[in-house]
Amino acid sequence: MTTMNISLPDALKAFVDEQVEAQGFGSSSEYVRALIRRDLEREQLRRLLLDGAESALTAPVDDAYFQALRARAAGDPGP
Repeated sequence: MTTMNISLPDALKAFVDEQVEAQGFGSSSEYVRALIRRDLEREQLRRLLLDGAESALTAPVDDAYFQALRARAAGDPGP
């Protein structure tokens, strides 16, 4: 694992210390790693949403679509 040093103003350091305590992290490093992982997940979700928005239109999502989806989820292969 690589080490990175980060300088924070006193107010931010106090906030990090409070979050470590309140959320049960073992250290400020664990807290920062969790924030970075959350940001990565947010970026991945954003990319998926944008990819979906840019994709070609498909069949409309209506009651029939959801009925077929429920049937598939229940194990009924349908027509």
